Amino acid sequence: MGLYRLQQVDSQIDGIQARQQTIRETLQNDLKLQAATQAFSAADSSHKEASRALKQTETEVEKQRIKIEQTEASLYGGRVQNPKELQDLQKDVVSLKKHLDTLEERELEAMVLAETAENELQAAKTELAQTQANLNDQYRDLSKENEALDKELERLEHERNAILSDLVSSAVSTYEQIRKQRRGIAVTTISDSACTASGTTLTLSLQQSARSAKQLFTCPTCGRILYA
Repeated sequence: MGLYRLQQVDSQIDGIQARQQTIRETLQNDLKLQAATQAFSAADSSHKEASRALKQTETEVEKQRIKIEQTEASLYGGRVQNPKELQDLQKDVVSLKKHLDTLEERELEAMVLAETAENELQAAKTELAQTQANLNDQYRDLSKENEALDKELERLEHERNAILSDLVSSAVSTYEQIRKQRRGIAVTTISDSACTASGTTLTLSLQQSARSAKQLFTCPTCGRILYA
Protein backbone atom coordinates (compact mmCIF):
# COMPACT_ATOMS: atom_id res chain seq x y z
CA MET A 1 0.00 0.00 0.00
CA GLY A 2 1.33 3.39 -1.02
CA LEU A 3 -0.12 5.06 2.06
CA TYR A 4 1.82 2.73 4.33
CA ARG A 5 5.09 3.64 2.62
CA LEU A 6 4.08 7.31 2.80
CA GLN A 7 3.53 6.89 6.54
CA GLN A 8 7.00 5.36 6.93
CA VAL A 9 8.59 8.24 5.05
CA ASP A 10 6.61 10.86 6.96
CA SER A 11 7.58 9.28 10.28
CA GLN A 12 11.25 9.46 9.27
CA ILE A 13 10.79 13.10 8.24
CA ASP A 14 9.08 13.88 11.56
CA GLY A 15 11.97 12.26 13.45
CA ILE A 16 14.58 14.23 11.51
CA GLN A 17 12.75 17.52 12.02
CA ALA A 18 12.40 16.84 15.75
CA ARG A 19 16.13 16.10 15.99
CA GLN A 20 17.00 19.24 14.04
CA GLN A 21 14.82 21.29 16.38
CA THR A 22 16.73 19.84 19.35
CA ILE A 23 20.03 20.68 17.65
CA ARG A 24 18.91 24.26 17.02
CA GLU A 25 17.85 24.70 20.63
CA THR A 26 21.15 23.24 21.84
CA LEU A 27 23.18 25.56 19.64
CA GLN A 28 21.13 28.61 20.60
CA ASN A 29 20.58 27.98 24.29
CA ASP A 30 23.22 25.90 26.05
CA LEU A 31 22.57 25.73 29.81
CA LYS A 32 26.13 24.66 30.68
CA LEU A 33 27.59 27.67 28.91
CA GLN A 34 25.08 29.97 30.58
CA ALA A 35 25.93 28.55 34.01
CA ALA A 36 29.68 28.85 33.42
CA THR A 37 29.30 32.41 32.13
CA GLN A 38 27.17 33.43 35.10
CA ALA A 39 29.64 31.82 37.52
CA PHE A 40 32.52 33.71 35.91
CA SER A 41 30.61 37.01 36.06
CA ALA A 42 29.80 36.46 39.74
CA ALA A 43 33.42 35.55 40.54
CA ASP A 44 34.67 38.57 38.62
CA SER A 45 32.36 40.91 40.54
CA SER A 46 33.43 39.37 43.87
CA HIS A 47 37.09 39.71 42.92
CA LYS A 48 36.69 43.37 41.99
CA GLU A 49 34.84 44.08 45.22
CA ALA A 50 37.49 42.26 47.29
CA SER A 51 40.25 44.16 45.49
CA ARG A 52 38.55 47.48 46.21
CA ALA A 53 38.12 46.55 49.87
CA LEU A 54 41.78 45.54 50.14
CA LYS A 55 42.96 48.75 48.53
CA GLN A 56 40.79 50.75 50.92
CA THR A 57 42.21 49.01 53.99
CA GLU A 58 45.77 49.45 52.68
CA THR A 59 45.11 53.17 52.25
CA GLU A 60 43.69 53.43 55.78
CA VAL A 61 46.69 51.61 57.25
CA GLU A 62 49.10 53.86 55.36
CA LYS A 63 47.31 57.00 56.56
CA GLN A 64 47.36 55.74 60.14
CA ARG A 65 51.10 55.08 59.99
CA ILE A 66 51.70 58.58 58.68
CA LYS A 67 49.67 59.99 61.58
CA ILE A 68 51.78 57.98 64.03
CA GLU A 69 55.01 59.18 62.43
CA GLN A 70 53.86 62.79 62.56
CA THR A 71 52.72 62.49 66.17
CA GLU A 72 55.96 60.79 67.23
CA ALA A 73 57.94 63.48 65.41
CA SER A 74 56.16 66.11 67.48
CA LEU A 75 56.69 64.06 70.66
CA TYR A 76 60.39 63.45 70.19
CA GLY A 77 61.34 66.42 68.03
CA GLY A 78 62.09 68.68 70.98
CA ARG A 79 59.82 71.49 69.90
CA VAL A 80 57.15 70.62 72.46
CA GLN A 81 58.33 71.35 75.98
CA ASN A 82 55.10 71.58 77.91
CA PRO A 83 54.72 68.43 80.06
CA LYS A 84 50.94 68.41 79.63
CA GLU A 85 51.27 68.59 75.85
CA LEU A 86 53.93 65.86 75.89
CA GLN A 87 51.65 63.67 77.93
CA ASP A 88 48.79 64.24 75.51
CA LEU A 89 51.05 63.39 72.58
CA GLN A 90 52.06 60.14 74.28
CA LYS A 91 48.42 59.23 74.77
CA ASP A 92 47.75 60.07 71.12
CA VAL A 93 50.58 57.77 69.98
CA VAL A 94 49.23 54.89 72.10
CA SER A 95 45.70 55.44 70.77
CA LEU A 96 46.90 55.72 67.17
CA LYS A 97 48.94 52.52 67.44
CA LYS A 98 46.03 50.67 68.98
CA HIS A 99 43.82 51.72 66.11
CA LEU A 100 46.60 50.75 63.70
CA ASP A 101 46.49 47.22 65.09
CA THR A 102 42.75 47.09 64.34
CA LEU A 103 43.29 48.42 60.81
CA GLU A 104 46.07 45.91 60.16
CA GLU A 105 43.78 43.09 61.26
CA ARG A 106 41.18 44.33 58.79
CA GLU A 107 43.86 44.56 56.12
CA LEU A 108 44.89 40.95 56.77
CA GLU A 109 41.27 39.80 56.53
CA ALA A 110 40.88 41.76 53.30
CA MET A 111 44.05 40.15 51.91
CA VAL A 112 42.68 36.67 52.65
CA LEU A 113 39.34 37.53 51.04
CA ALA A 114 41.07 39.01 48.01
CA GLU A 115 43.25 35.93 47.61
CA THR A 116 40.22 33.65 47.90
CA ALA A 117 38.33 35.76 45.35
CA GLU A 118 41.34 35.62 43.01
CA ASN A 119 41.46 31.81 43.25
CA GLU A 120 37.72 31.54 42.65
CA LEU A 121 37.99 33.86 39.66
CA GLN A 122 40.77 31.80 38.13
CA ALA A 123 38.78 28.59 38.72
CA ALA A 124 35.68 30.12 37.11
CA LYS A 125 37.77 31.39 34.21
CA THR A 126 39.27 27.93 33.66
CA GLU A 127 35.83 26.30 33.86
CA LEU A 128 34.40 28.77 31.35
CA ALA A 129 37.28 28.19 28.93
CA GLN A 130 36.91 24.42 29.27
CA THR A 131 33.15 24.61 28.76
CA GLN A 132 33.61 26.76 25.67
CA ALA A 133 36.20 24.32 24.30
CA ASN A 134 33.91 21.36 24.91
CA LEU A 135 31.00 23.19 23.34
CA ASN A 136 33.07 24.07 20.29
CA ASP A 137 33.64 20.35 19.77
CA GLN A 138 29.98 19.65 20.44
CA TYR A 139 28.84 22.45 18.12
CA ARG A 140 31.08 21.13 15.36
CA ASP A 141 29.66 17.62 15.77
CA LEU A 142 26.09 18.90 15.90
CA SER A 143 26.62 21.04 12.82
CA LYS A 144 27.95 18.04 10.91
CA GLU A 145 25.00 15.96 12.07
CA ASN A 146 22.60 18.69 11.01
CA GLU A 147 24.16 18.81 7.55
CA ALA A 148 23.75 15.03 7.21
CA LEU A 149 20.14 15.32 8.35
CA ASP A 150 19.50 18.01 5.74
CA LYS A 151 20.69 15.67 3.00
CA GLU A 152 18.59 12.79 4.34
CA LEU A 153 15.57 15.10 4.61
CA GLU A 154 16.03 16.17 1.00
CA ARG A 155 16.17 12.51 -0.12
CA LEU A 156 13.03 11.66 1.82
CA GLU A 157 11.18 14.65 0.39
CA HIS A 158 11.95 13.41 -3.14
CA GLU A 159 10.77 9.93 -2.19
CA ARG A 160 7.61 11.37 -0.63
CA ASN A 161 6.79 13.30 -3.80
CA ALA A 162 7.29 10.16 -5.86
CA ILE A 163 4.91 8.23 -3.61
CA LEU A 164 2.28 10.98 -3.73
CA SER A 165 2.33 10.98 -7.52
CA ASP A 166 1.01 7.38 -7.49
CA LEU A 167 -1.74 7.97 -4.93
CA VAL A 168 -5.33 9.10 -5.34
CA SER A 169 -5.84 12.63 -4.00
CA SER A 170 -8.87 11.64 -1.91
CA ALA A 171 -6.84 8.94 -0.15
CA VAL A 172 -4.04 11.41 0.54
CA SER A 173 -6.55 13.90 1.92
CA THR A 174 -7.95 11.27 4.28
CA TYR A 175 -4.44 10.28 5.29
CA GLU A 176 -3.41 13.87 6.06
CA GLN A 177 -6.55 14.47 8.10
CA ILE A 178 -5.98 11.38 10.23
CA ARG A 179 -2.30 12.30 10.68
CA LYS A 180 -3.31 15.62 12.20
CA GLN A 181 -5.79 13.94 14.52
CA ARG A 182 -3.51 11.06 15.58
CA ARG A 183 -0.22 12.80 16.31
CA GLY A 184 1.37 12.04 12.98
CA ILE A 185 0.44 8.36 12.71
CA ALA A 186 -2.36 7.77 10.19
CA VAL A 187 -1.52 4.23 9.07
CA THR A 188 -0.99 1.28 11.37
CA THR A 189 -0.46 -2.44 10.83
CA ILE A 190 -2.28 -5.58 11.90
CA SER A 191 -0.36 -7.92 14.18
CA ASP A 192 -1.76 -11.09 15.76
CA SER A 193 -5.24 -10.17 14.50
CA ALA A 194 -5.15 -6.83 16.31
CA CYS A 195 -4.52 -3.17 15.52
CA THR A 196 -0.91 -2.42 16.41
CA ALA A 197 -1.76 1.12 17.53
CA SER A 198 -4.80 0.52 19.73
CA GLY A 199 -4.51 -3.21 20.46
CA THR A 200 -8.10 -3.76 19.39
CA THR A 201 -8.81 -7.31 18.18
CA LEU A 202 -10.11 -7.24 14.60
CA THR A 203 -12.65 -9.55 13.03
CA LEU A 204 -11.61 -11.84 10.18
CA SER A 205 -13.88 -9.87 7.89
CA LEU A 206 -12.16 -6.58 8.74
CA GLN A 207 -8.75 -8.15 8.37
CA GLN A 208 -9.72 -9.40 4.92
CA SER A 209 -11.02 -5.96 4.01
CA ALA A 210 -7.77 -4.35 5.17
CA ARG A 211 -5.87 -6.59 2.76
CA SER A 212 -7.89 -5.21 -0.14
CA ALA A 213 -6.30 -2.48 -2.19
CA LYS A 214 -9.65 -1.17 -3.46
CA GLN A 215 -10.82 0.70 -0.35
CA LEU A 216 -9.43 2.21 2.88
CA PHE A 217 -10.41 0.51 6.13
CA THR A 218 -9.83 2.03 9.53
CA CYS A 219 -9.53 0.67 13.04
CA PRO A 220 -12.91 0.89 14.82
CA THR A 221 -11.16 2.12 17.97
CA CYS A 222 -8.39 4.54 16.97
CA GLY A 223 -9.61 5.43 13.49
CA ARG A 224 -6.25 4.85 11.84
CA ILE A 225 -5.98 3.29 8.39
CA LEU A 226 -5.26 -0.44 8.66
CA TYR A 227 -2.52 -2.03 6.60
CA ALA A 228 -2.21 -5.80 6.50
